[in-house]
Amino acid sequence: MKKHFLIFLFCFACRYGFAQGNHEIYWQSLKDSAYKYDPSWSSLKHYTVPAWFRDAKFGIFIHWGVYAVPAFGGNSYGEWYPYNMYRKGTKVFEHHVSTYGTQDTFGYKDFIPMFKADKFDPDDWARLFKEAGAKYVVPVAEHHDGFAMYKTSLSRWNAVDMGPHHDIIGELAEAVRKEGMIFGLSSHRAEHWFYFYNGRLINSDVNDPKYSDFYGPAKKGGYDFPNHEMTTEFLNDWLLRCIELVNEYHPQLFWFDQWIERDGFQPYLKTFASYYYNHGLQWHQGVVINYKYNAFPDSAGVLDIERGKQADIRSLPWQSDDAVSYNSWGYIKGLRYKSAQYLIDELIDIVSKNGNLLLNIGPRADGTIPEEQRQLLLSIGEWLKVNGEAIYGTRPWVIFGEGPAKSIGGDHIDKDVKPFTSRDIRFTTKGGSLYAIVMVIPRGKITIRSLSDENPDRKIASVMLVGSNEKVSWSQNKEGLTIKPSARYPSDYAAVYRIAFKKDIKLSSINVSALK
Repeated sequence: MKKHFLIFLFCFACRYGFAQGNHEIYWQSLKDSAYKYDPSWSSLKHYTVPAWFRDAKFGIFIHWGVYAVPAFGGNSYGEWYPYNMYRKGTKVFEHHVSTYGTQDTFGYKDFIPMFKADKFDPDDWARLFKEAGAKYVVPVAEHHDGFAMYKTSLSRWNAVDMGPHHDIIGELAEAVRKEGMIFGLSSHRAEHWFYFYNGRLINSDVNDPKYSDFYGPAKKGGYDFPNHEMTTEFLNDWLLRCIELVNEYHPQLFWFDQWIERDGFQPYLKTFASYYYNHGLQWHQGVVINYKYNAFPDSAGVLDIERGKQADIRSLPWQSDDAVSYNSWGYIKGLRYKSAQYLIDELIDIVSKNGNLLLNIGPRADGTIPEEQRQLLLSIGEWLKVNGEAIYGTRPWVIFGEGPAKSIGGDHIDKDVKPFTSRDIRFTTKGGSLYAIVMVIPRGKITIRSLSDENPDRKIASVMLVGSNEKVSWSQNKEGLTIKPSARYPSDYAAVYRIAFKKDIKLSSINVSALK
């Protein structure tokens, strides 16, 4: 079978023609790849999600790059500044001209020398993430703007040769691993195909051939543009940048933004996925690819939902990428932050449905993490120190929860989520315990109607408040499990009850051994 895999790669190279120049080393690494998965969806569907990911539940996402210098979003996210600064009629366009000058005299490239990151302390970041209770960390390696935050042989536009003059990804990888967390990274380069197109329509530096290797194809397009016939050169370069990141940094998670679901990416995606999964086997480390929408078939990777979630339990593991702020991923002045209660409740709700939360922060251009963001992370960490047993390593119950809050699914719904109440309960399981998590600290008695004693399998032996030695006053009847309020709760946020049943029964709704 390995012979067939190499024949495929040879044919792929002949057809798509990328074994040349600086690309040769990465072509060779493709040829040398050990084989289990071949570049076909029928093979890649046999991928198994590693246990570390299913158990981790909580990770940190980091949007940090040149776009943190202007730190302005207008009506959009801060990391979209390079797109909107060339787009007439936007607040960002007007802000740029009034603050920095016209786009032909001061283009996006001119922010790079201002991106010094002189206060970047990867060890401090890693300690903070660990204190927050995160089990994995995923910085953006390259966003749509095309500036690589790592040492690369494929582009001069990178953080080692320009701007900070640091291998941001490499230094952070070392610090994260030193703290015992899993290191991953993200690639958003696919959208670089059209990202600077607006600069073609005005007098701007995007039209200067000296900078074509930075501003890229800058072709007409966008999310609603139906026909994108990306060139072989662009797609080859995309693939080889991904391979370089795998070879140089050994990430255990590779997160892809949207756009890779476009038809032109399909052969490249399959080649990359087989290469990466095979390398994970070589490293004896389980690896994860996060994808959006229908870029991968079910079970060939791990679905990611941007600023959203599932409405119900999903049998396959999934992930929500969300942010501490409503109005940007990258740092901007005037961030509107979510509350610690909101973020903790979202983590609980996502985990109850078999998901993970990848929570984003946006550092300033100098490398400091704003105090508001630090405090939100620390609040989550304090809650997890007490209640983490109901999150880490858990699996869903037969239902995710109960209560008046409507469970909505989909992407970009973080602004639509209504606050939970003390009548909203979420469930997780681990070992022989069921965890009933009351989303808001109850001030009166609560009744969990899903735990009626009319079901013989749900007769309860004990109820304990996690993090407390106080005896819980409870009763069970046909109406459900009723719990009287505690005199003192161990946390200011959600309260967690550990429940043991009289009968030893299978608690999880998921066949764990069959999880892909």
